[in-house]
This record gives sequence, structure tokens and C-alpha cells, in this order.
Amino acid sequence: MPSLSLRIKFDPEGRIGPGKIELLEQIAAFGSISAGARQMNMSYKHAWDLVEEINRIFGKPVLDTQTGGQKGGGAQLTPFGLALVGRYRAIERAAKAAAEPHIAALEAEIEAD
Repeated sequence: MPSLSLRIKFDPEGRIGPGKIELLEQIAAFGSISAGARQMNMSYKHAWDLVEEINRIFGKPVLDTQTGGQKGGGAQLTPFGLALVGRYRAIERAAKAAAEPHIAALEAEIEAD
């Protein structure tokens, strides 16, 4: 079954796609970068690098972080981080809805052979 994957290019070296958005969603759901990374079978270092890349692309933080200690650290999405995830998912839904008839037609062409 064909499917659509969306990446949005913001500058020559900066793109936001399903992986980075899912990482932000996992961090939000579990309250920490390390827990979000574990859910995606990703190292903490790789997750942190992706978060830093997102921050660089937009010039503002997507996470508020609390340093670890006896009770551990944590992370939550900033208002901008929440808006980024929400906007990306809205764009993704709109693109999928627009592409759906074309993908179905392509699939029918593939099955016709």
C-alpha cells in the first residue's frame, strides 16, 4: 500500500519530518528526553542532537528541561514546541487528504498490471 511521508524544508540544512515530530511527541508523553528516546529505540545523545537541530532551525527552544537530581530531570514542550507539533500534524493531515485520491488511483494502476 503506498503511503505519504511529509518533510518540510526550512533552510538548506534544516528539515522537519515524521521522526523529529514523533520524538517531540514521545518526550511530551513521557516527560523526559531519555524516556522519549527509549520509546523510539534511540540513544539519548541522538535524541538530544535532534532536539538541538530543531532549536537551531527555528532559533528558539522546543523544550523546557529540568536538570536531573535526586528526583531526576524532565522535559516538556514549550508553547512553540506544542505549536510546531500541532501545525506539522495539521499539514500532514491536509496533505494526506489531498493526496488520497491520487494514491488510490496509483494503487489501482499497480494492481491492474
